[in-house]
Amino acid sequence: MSTTKKKLTNAQQKDLIETLKTRFEKNKDRHKGIEWAKVQARLEGSPDKLWSLQEMERTGGEPDVVGFDKKTGEYIFYDCAAESPAGRRSYCYDKAALDARKEHKPKHSAAALAAEMGIELLTEDEYRSLQELGTFDLKTSSWVKTPAGIRKLGGALFCDRRYNTVFTYHNGAESYYAARGFRGSLRV
Repeated sequence: MSTTKKKLTNAQQKDLIETLKTRFEKNKDRHKGIEWAKVQARLEGSPDKLWSLQEMERTGGEPDVVGFDKKTGEYIFYDCAAESPAGRRSYCYDKAALDARKEHKPKHSAAALAAEMGIELLTEDEYRSLQELGTFDLKTSSWVKTPAGIRKLGGALFCDRRYNTVFTYHNGAESYYAARGFRGSLRV
């Protein structure tokens, strides 16, 4: 599914930008030194990215600005919901894992849904940097982008925060749990 053909109406764009602005202003520690007016101008010029942000929002991700890439001029959004987004849980890691399941298949896979939404799974490093901005996944866990070598052997990585520490674990990529979802990133 291509996100380039997905567009929000003008009213939906306005509502989403207002939601993002409110969240931005409420969580200033996540994006020190970044001005909302510049973020908004970038958003208004990127309707395909707005669609992806709306998908992040719709599935419970609560996207927010977490950085700025000086080289590309892009603002970086992560899912900042306290727990792994509720609308993206109970999925195995990727399509290959979904296809490998013989029975009790989940409805989707994390990597495939992220691609459909036009976002990227957080890497382990990105997940750890998110945890420096607050406390996330105290009751849930989130799949993270898994290195090819681990995935080739049938595994996948996920992270959470317990005992005030961020942990990285492994599981079979076919596994899925009600408390495990995924967090995404988007550059605008």
